Amino acid sequence: MLIGVNVPNFGPGTRPAVLRDWARTVEGLGFDLLMVSDHVAITGDVAQHYPAPFYDPFTTLSWLAGVTERVKLGTTVLIAPYRHPLLVARMAANLNDLSGGRFVLGVGIGWAREEFAALGVPFHRRGALTDELITAVRAAWQDDADYRAGDIPIWVGGHSDGALRRVVRLGDAWHPLRQTPEIWRESLARLKKIAADEDRPVPALTPRILLRLTDEHVADRRLGEGTLDQVLGDLDLLRADGAQAVVLDPFAGDPEETLHPEAAWRMLATVREDLARKENR
Repeated sequence: MLIGVNVPNFGPGTRPAVLRDWARTVEGLGFDLLMVSDHVAITGDVAQHYPAPFYDPFTTLSWLAGVTERVKLGTTVLIAPYRHPLLVARMAANLNDLSGGRFVLGVGIGWAREEFAALGVPFHRRGALTDELITAVRAAWQDDADYRAGDIPIWVGGHSDGALRRVVRLGDAWHPLRQTPEIWRESLARLKKIAADEDRPVPALTPRILLRLTDEHVADRRLGEGTLDQVLGDLDLLRADGAQAVVLDPFAGDPEETLHPEAAWRMLATVREDLARKENR
């Protein structure tokens, strides 16, 4: 099972040198995947959670591709309705080529109504626009030699029935975000039922989970939250459920965290060290 990291490409402490340090830390610790988020217009609803500066994911990952060698690079998630499908197809293909085949395209439908309005994109059509983008991007990669894409996996976010149908019909992997253990199991059961109803294989499982280490045992929690034993137990659970990759998200929600990335790096190092210890037993 691959273990990745969601790197904050936003917030008051984020700048090119910090992003470079994040990338070198993630790769240096031996993680398999580095992912960043997406917003275009930092409207009020976005800024409450992810304030400026907000670095564009394709630009950021292109920069980080040049300062890394091994780690895979991806989006968690690109908001599909915000860009023309052919633009996404070209940027993804170019980034995959420039990085030596290391790109993963994670997509989602988006949630920020003010941002949709600022971009002139109809919020009520975001699901249909996401379906259209995935279909068009795949067609461009397959039919047009100018979009030399190699083998870019498409991870689809969300856990509504519509999102699960989307990943079964159009995606390579299901990429839900920050679920509780109970919601993970319930959503996974629905995914398997929808796949059976559609007579299609169950897609790969690639969840993104919170990473928040605590000294005390946490009762009501999300996956990845609690003591080190609880977090490692969650990773064992996901591995047993067949997860192909898990992305750890050390951003707990306060933009001020971006001013002190060392705290996140210490948590990541702790998890990585214990995983390595288990692998070497």
